[in-house]
Amino acid sequence: MDLCLYAKNAASTQTNMKALARNPIMATMSETETFDVVIAGGGMVGTTLARLLSDLDSKGNPLRVALLDRAAFDKQRLPFVSQPESFDPRVSALTLASKALFQQLGVWQHIEAMRQCPYTDMDVWDAEGTGSIHFSAAEVQQASLGSIVENSIVTAALYEDLDAKANLRAITPFNVSAIDRNDAGEYLLHADDDKVLATRLLVAADGANSKIRELAGFHTREWDYGHTAIVTTVCTEHPHKHTAWQRFIDTGPLAFLPLDSGSDQNRCSIVWSVVTARAEQLMALPNDAFMVELGNAFEHRLGKIERMEKRFQVPLRQRHATEYFQDGIVLVGDAAHTIHPLAGQGVNLGLLDAMALSEALQAGLKTGRKVNDKRILERYQRQRKPHNLRMMWVMEGFKHLFAEQAPPAVWMRNFGLSAVNDVAPAKNLIIRHAIGMA
Repeated sequence: MDLCLYAKNAASTQTNMKALARNPIMATMSETETFDVVIAGGGMVGTTLARLLSDLDSKGNPLRVALLDRAAFDKQRLPFVSQPESFDPRVSALTLASKALFQQLGVWQHIEAMRQCPYTDMDVWDAEGTGSIHFSAAEVQQASLGSIVENSIVTAALYEDLDAKANLRAITPFNVSAIDRNDAGEYLLHADDDKVLATRLLVAADGANSKIRELAGFHTREWDYGHTAIVTTVCTEHPHKHTAWQRFIDTGPLAFLPLDSGSDQNRCSIVWSVVTARAEQLMALPNDAFMVELGNAFEHRLGKIERMEKRFQVPLRQRHATEYFQDGIVLVGDAAHTIHPLAGQGVNLGLLDAMALSEALQAGLKTGRKVNDKRILERYQRQRKPHNLRMMWVMEGFKHLFAEQAPPAVWMRNFGLSAVNDVAPAKNLIIRHAIGMA
């Protein structure tokens, strides 16, 4: 591993917990501190992992965990707080498995206290033909198929009660500029303001463009999808009926995801994945013209698009690390893998990563292993890497399948959708896998 080296005295890594402010979210340091685990990245996956690891102990001593992020978390800046009528353009379709995890952590109650929208049904159809499939929670004896939640609300809920964990420190802002190792084999994380942290295990949860992954020299296989996702929030003429809608168009899939907007239930989050050239054309349109294009693409299933918030565009790129760990460094979430958003599985895969790493650490610590033991990290990789790869290739297959416009392919695609819709056992199996219950 090619890491930049610094002349540091290992004695400078002595722990001084009293140097931290009592508020862990705004903690600052006057000297180097040592932790058992440092998690770089305070998003949904990193913060979930921090909450999970804070419940573990080594030889009777709770793990000392640090959670880092480049920016201080400020709940007051959330759309839910600052502009209640607006929505975060970034949303996630949380599966029932993810909901169960947040319930276990005591986080779901905070999400519910803010806002989330359960969806009970999902309609999927092909723009080229008559093929369609309908999924219903009732078919698998569930109250819902999942929940649409703004990303910022999930993060806010995870930060609630964070200060109750005496062994967990959220240190923000902390922008990692370099990493190296001391004589004890610990990693030293250098911030751009000269702060330094030491850790036995470093977890990269800092997103698709992970700085830790780059500094540590991890290799990835990646390619551009040739798609750009346009995201926004719209108000429709008719209520969404707690249904997630997805139409497959030759230029890419379009999703309308229901939002909890109070009594009218007419707000939807839009994820429109289109070939990049088409995305540029759409983004250049005035709002009124864009809403017309959007309504046409959606076949006006919810009537007229009446209002729209600011549009954003996100280039889509598939990325997968060839290895999930090196000596004492491990990747989770988007730092390890990114996939096409057409099935909304990205954050759910990351949460499964967090659960798997926590379980591997718990099992290893019970047998007396150290947190950076290679066997622990190998167990995590064995569990998550094949699963993530399968999901990536499934999404890649769907992308190509629905982009194919040759008549035989269109006929087979439509026939397949309608056939599965008519076979209850097959459809229910798909539902259970999608919601994380199989």
